[in-house]
Amino acid sequence: MRLKRVGVLSVGMTFGAIYAIFGLIFGVFFALFATLAGGLASLAEDEAAEGGRLFGLLFGVGAVFFLPIFYGILGFLGGLLMGALYNLMSKLTGGIELTLE
Repeated sequence: MRLKRVGVLSVGMTFGAIYAIFGLIFGVFFALFATLAGGLASLAEDEAAEGGRLFGLLFGVGAVFFLPIFYGILGFLGGLLMGALYNLMSKLTGGIELTLE
């Protein structure tokens, strides 16, 4: 069996979903690091420390919401491009040979 063509939109949606999950994972790590940085900033007692805590909180919360959306959009666009390129190259190479059981 040979895979000669893929549905470009389905590849884009699949890549978008996968990358959105990666974005969520990375967003959680960013939030943890930002919270840690804000906690370290709270050791100082001046106005700059207050700004550091606020920035850490906003950055952390923003990362959890923004990164999955950003990664999902980029994954979708990348999937569309890769699906279209696969279809183009499979015409030249004959596609990917699959052995199914």
